[in-house]
Formats: sequence, structure tokens, C-alpha cells
Amino acid sequence: MEPTALAGKLFEDITGALRMYAVYLGERLGYYRALAEGGPMTSAELAERTGTHERYTREWLEHQASCGLLTVDGARVFTLPAEHVPVLADRDHVLYGTQPTIDLVRVARRLAELVDVYRTGEAPSPIPWEPEGRSTSNRATFLNLLGREWLPAIPDVHKRLSEGGARVADIACGLGWSSIAMALAYPLITVDGLDLDTKAIEAARRNARESGVAGRVTFSAMDAAELTSADPYDVVIIIEALHDMTHPVDTLRTARGLLAPGGTVLVVDTKPGEEFTAPGPLVEQFEYGWSLVACLPATMGDPASAMTGTVMRPATMRKYAEEAGFSDVSILPIESDTWRFYRLG
Repeated sequence: MEPTALAGKLFEDITGALRMYAVYLGERLGYYRALAEGGPMTSAELAERTGTHERYTREWLEHQASCGLLTVDGARVFTLPAEHVPVLADRDHVLYGTQPTIDLVRVARRLAELVDVYRTGEAPSPIPWEPEGRSTSNRATFLNLLGREWLPAIPDVHKRLSEGGARVADIACGLGWSSIAMALAYPLITVDGLDLDTKAIEAARRNARESGVAGRVTFSAMDAAELTSADPYDVVIIIEALHDMTHPVDTLRTARGLLAPGGTVLVVDTKPGEEFTAPGPLVEQFEYGWSLVACLPATMGDPASAMTGTVMRPATMRKYAEEAGFSDVSILPIESDTWRFYRLG
């Protein structure tokens, strides 16, 4: 790329990053929700509705209109277009997209520390969840797709979950939305959700109560290796988490040991290409970006760590599965732009 074009690209990227910070402000301050619920507003009206300062609010509104996220008329009345509501204000829509900005802000807080650990090979300190709490980036995706499209696309698994008494282990369940989504879609199953983050588990329990499935979904703050049960599991699922694990082979080995006869281990993870290419596709650029600032650093500092990073290609997945004792790894024909679905047997 010639120098002028490269400089222009970086300028566009900086502008895009700043736009994401503005989306963060809109999400945190409730601007988008207020515009979606209250309709067109002036800056004074939006400030009053959201309890914010008019001058700050006016600058944000003008920025959003400049970027094309809002529209504005000659009287400086700003509108959130109906077609933008699913992405910016509807937390239940599969396209809801403001939540990743929370993660962008969180990782930015420790960029200076990353410079140091890149030199030493150590792991940075954990990112505190406050003041925002954890983002709910996958909530709508799980509620709309996991139990309604993805699992039904695996006929024998769908049949087993539809029958009475099936048990599911959801490893690295985070805030619990994957477990909740499965319980909502399959009213006869029970789900055990596991995660090392105690605060995430507290939130998951609250989410399960509010979703009406607390009687069939149990959450525990523990490593999967600590899970012991008299009753094996029909399905063990690990969603967007294996690449973050320091010892993924141990987790897969544990998952295999938890299965009932004829049970299934499913791994849903990132979807890079089979081989490294440069320049790479946009989704792979996205995955490498998160790997640099979040996923890879989380696995560093342990000499025995797999140090996978976000970009976990199929060959790596097959290697981990084989080392864990699985004899077969198949990629399921489930449509997704960003995730790949593995079945281990």
C-alpha cells in the first residue's frame, strides 16, 4: 500500500475507533434507548430525559448525526432511524451491537501494562469489571439462535435434548445466557453452568431467576476439572472459550470424561481460515485484534500454557482434541459468519 493510502486508512481507523467510544457513551448514558422509546428530540429534551448535561448531549447528538447514526432536521431535532434501532437500542435483537464497545473501553485501560508484558512474556493483571460490569455481547445471539437454530441443526442432539431427563454441562458459561437459552428452548433438560469468575456466576444466577429457569439451571464458580457428578451429561458444550483457556487439552479431557454413553461434546469457537493468509479477511483481522489485547494475554505467564490466542484454526482444534483422547473432530454445517461448530467424538 502506498504511503498516502496507508495514512488515509489509519485516519479512517482512528475515526472509527472514536465512533465506537461515542457508541459506548450512547449505550452507557441511555441515549439510544431514550431516542428509541421517546422518538425525535432536541438536545435539551434528550438531556432532561436521561439526566445528562445539555452541552455534552448536544455534542454527542451532532457527532452521531455527522456519522449517519442519527438524522437531524433544520430545527435541530434528532431522530434514531427505525432501521438503526435493532443495532443500537434493542437488546433482544440478534443484531444488537453496542455491547462490544464496553469491552473496547475495558481493554484500553490496560494498554500501557500490555506494553510491559509484551516485553516480559508475563500475563497482565485481570481487567476489573467495574464500573460497567461485563458486557452482554452474546446474550441476544444465544437467546435467538443457540436453542432455536444451532442445536436443532444437529438432529440426534436435538432429539436427545427434546426428550425427558437430558443433562447439559455448559463449560465457561460466563453470565449464563447460553445455559439459559438452552433451558428455554428445551424445557425438559437441566443445565449445569460452570465458570471461574465468581461475579459472573452471581450474575448468571440472577439472570436465570429473572428468565424463569432457575429451577433447571445451576451455576457454579469452579473449574470443569473439579466437576464430579453421579450422573453423566448428554451434552457438554464449550462456547467461545476454549481459545481463552490456559490448558485447553485438560478441559477437553475432562469434558470427555463427563459424557454419558452416546453423549456429545460440542465446541463453538472462532472461525479463522484453515491457513494463515496476508492480508487476511476482515473477520480474521477482528479476531487477531482481540487476541492482541485480551485473549492471548489472558493465557500468558504460565510456561505450560497452550498460549492459543483468539485465532484458533481447525488444525489446532484437532490437535487439542486428539491429545485429549478424542478420535474424531467434525466441523458441523451450521451457518455463521464468525463462529465454527465442532463436534468431538
